[in-house]
Amino acid sequence: MTSPFISVSELADDLEGATPPAVLDASLVLHTATFDGDYRRESGRPRWLAGHIPGSKHVDVAEQFSDTTSPLHYTHPEPQAIADELARLGIRKGDQVVVYDSTGTLWAARLWYLLTWIGVPARVLDGGYAAWVAGQQPIETGETPAPEPVPAWPADAVRRAWVSKQELVERAADDDRPLVCGLPAGSFTGTDPSRYARRGHIPGSVNVSSRDLFTSDGHVRSRVELILAYDTAGVDVAATATPEVLLYCGGGISAAANALTLAAIGTTAVRIYDGSLEEWTADPSLPLELGEAR
Repeated sequence: MTSPFISVSELADDLEGATPPAVLDASLVLHTATFDGDYRRESGRPRWLAGHIPGSKHVDVAEQFSDTTSPLHYTHPEPQAIADELARLGIRKGDQVVVYDSTGTLWAARLWYLLTWIGVPARVLDGGYAAWVAGQQPIETGETPAPEPVPAWPADAVRRAWVSKQELVERAADDDRPLVCGLPAGSFTGTDPSRYARRGHIPGSVNVSSRDLFTSDGHVRSRVELILAYDTAGVDVAATATPEVLLYCGGGISAAANALTLAAIGTTAVRIYDGSLEEWTADPSLPLELGEAR
């Protein structure tokens, strides 16, 4: 199994090789809600300008890799739109891509999920930019020349990646596929303020906080720790036990980090509810539960 992560030393070696990967910085700042409905987001570009991996390009996931015509914040674009954006960034079909961020890996995970959905060979830098700096690797600051675009190339989805609101509404009570919420425990139980219309979680879901799947310094936890985190929530990640894992969060970002960590332990049959709680809570006819999972 090829890991979806790449280490600092591996990336440093690859960047010195004959065909270095394209490196994308997906940093974006989404502030913690201090009251219900508190939604504040800032571009991560100033962080990139202050310091980045040499040769990397900053991308705005919310603008460049989301459907900006959607009423929701991070609705995935069509495969061809993703490929067209990559071509504008000078990335050809089949090019190796490494994604990272300086904001906790969640945004890098989202970009990784989108790229692998259309077959791009992408990996995430374990530990992100902080690990690169801690490894005493070279950095650049300030603006860099704009990338030279390459000709557009055709793209299609290579796997099923998304679950719709309607599918979850119609989900049978005896459906044995786990439905996992990747938000922190306080958001899942409804004790913390929510960015969205109502507090709580989708009935029947369990909680595996994606942030808890990384260490305090941003590295992905060990395989044993990851398996234990899912097992504790009642998600048996053995390939023969769980045919598919359904994931959601607030807007499809934290859930991508769940998908990333599941891939790291060999569970790739996952789909993300892109609208997540932003869409679900906006519909007053849909139920929510407060407190711990039953």
